[in-house]
Amino acid sequence: MSRVPIRWRLTVVFAAVMALVLVGTGLLVTRLVGGQLDRSTDSTLRARATEVAELLRQSSTDFEPARQRLARRVASAGQVVDGRGRTIDLSPGLRGRPLISAAQLASARRVSLFTSHPGIPGLEGPLRVLAQPLQVEEQRFVVIVAASRGERDRVLGVLRNALLVGGPLALLLAALAGYGVAAAALRPVEAMGARAAEVSGRLHGRRLPVSPAGDELTRLGLTLNAMLDRLEDAADRERRFTADASHELRTPLTVLRAEIDLALSQPREAPALAAALRSAGDETDRLSRLAEDLLVLARLDEDVAATAPASVDLAGLVDDVAARARPAAAHAGREIVTAAEAGLAVRADGAALERALTNLVDNALRHGGGRIRIDAARADGQLELCVSDAGTGFDPAILEHAFERFARGPGDRAPGTGLGLAIVAATARAAGGRAHAANLAAGGAQVRLVFPSV
Repeated sequence: MSRVPIRWRLTVVFAAVMALVLVGTGLLVTRLVGGQLDRSTDSTLRARATEVAELLRQSSTDFEPARQRLARRVASAGQVVDGRGRTIDLSPGLRGRPLISAAQLASARRVSLFTSHPGIPGLEGPLRVLAQPLQVEEQRFVVIVAASRGERDRVLGVLRNALLVGGPLALLLAALAGYGVAAAALRPVEAMGARAAEVSGRLHGRRLPVSPAGDELTRLGLTLNAMLDRLEDAADRERRFTADASHELRTPLTVLRAEIDLALSQPREAPALAAALRSAGDETDRLSRLAEDLLVLARLDEDVAATAPASVDLAGLVDDVAARARPAAAHAGREIVTAAEAGLAVRADGAALERALTNLVDNALRHGGGRIRIDAARADGQLELCVSDAGTGFDPAILEHAFERFARGPGDRAPGTGLGLAIVAATARAAGGRAHAANLAAGGAQVRLVFPSV
């Protein structure tokens, strides 16, 4: 069944449901019509029994004249039985045969009852029989009247034949209609499938056609188009990232190759050879840092759930990073101060958050000036981790794009991979936070990491 096209499956299910509905409707209609015909027959029998009873009352004790009048006026089979069991035959065709059994006659002396009779000559089909008690003065009788059920059975037979012929035709029409409805409903899906087959790795704004109906398929198309938007954005970012990474890798590799070629091209003095090796070592370190940063970003981009979040104490984190950075700051004649409230904690990958804070302090040492300040505090119901310095601040041309990969200001020649702030922003996002960069009014730069409070 799973290999059958969905429109055929829908048609089969629709036809099966319609078949059940038609069968149920046919049975219900037949039952209702049969019941109505039975009630009509019973009403007729009651009227005939009332007529017989009235004639008997008018005859008083002389029932022979009544017998002739009953024979003339009652059109169907009937009998009247007196208290001694003597039968007054109202229908010549009965020829003395009873319409009810002795047991039924005994019951009919007390209460009216309906029963059936297989039939008598002159009346078509089985009979519907009514027997009811009657008392005229001091005498007790049982009035028995019967009517043929042939007309009822004929009407029901015509109805069944009509249902047997019309039902399959109605089912066929319903199945064709169901197939048409399923085909029409799935036409937008086929259109989306055809367009999806045309979409390649380079999307170039191609999207799936969306029906204006506003139904479930419209919402599906909008959802898929939104997914294609995200995929196109991700593909564009990856292409830019690959191009930028290739450009960043080209420079140290070119310098490294030039130093090696120069060292091998002619004999060199030991100091010159040592300088070439140091330059090659610096470029190798730069390549190593770049490769490491690229791996870090790749891990952060893979999945936030791939990290191992834990409760990170911000005060302890600030003290550890500041303690490791103070020797380098002292060597550069700089000072690092900290101000961290106790008891502040965020849910994050501790190693990744430590790396991000270290990147911020390293950036402040390389690009900033004056005293470096590391703060951890609670603000507006959130937690903030802030690093600021008293240098010249961010270049206005790069401030808006500070957290993009390989972002550098015009003429920036400082050593580095251009990925430090990108790693910081990715780490903040992985912890459910965000990163902000700004220039201070009094001079200097500030980077804030804002996290939800635990």
